Amino acid sequence: MTDGLSIGQVSERTGLSVHALRFYEREGILAEPVRREGNGRRVYSEDDVDWLDMCIKFRSSGMPLDTIRRYTDLVRQGTGNEADRLALLKSHQEAVAAQIEELTECLRVITYKVDIYTEHLDRGTADSLWVSPSHQPQDQADQAV
Repeated sequence: MTDGLSIGQVSERTGLSVHALRFYEREGILAEPVRREGNGRRVYSEDDVDWLDMCIKFRSSGMPLDTIRRYTDLVRQGTGNEADRLALLKSHQEAVAAQIEELTECLRVITYKVDIYTEHLDRGTADSLWVSPSHQPQDQADQAV
């Protein structure tokens, strides 16, 4: 094959399994139909790989397949729907930003707990961590974390 990439090559480059690539094709996730050789083998282009890389980022960020499919459909329709594409992307951008804020707060709590455990381990007082309040004096129960 001199012009294009095999499904195996695209799988290696994108990290998607051959099964996932076929699934994306069936689900209408690719911007253009995958070309076929005379023997029926799929032939992918560099543009296909770039599109798949973008879709992988969309999926990794939590974008549902239906939304990716909607975006793909809009792109396939051509010019005239750029505002719709932008609205779809902005909506997902806001969702990702909210998720990042939530994860940042989670990281803050985890970092706080790591610091407490590190401090207690360094002082040799780690045995007082997570002791049931019913098994310790009240003044220590107030400090258990």
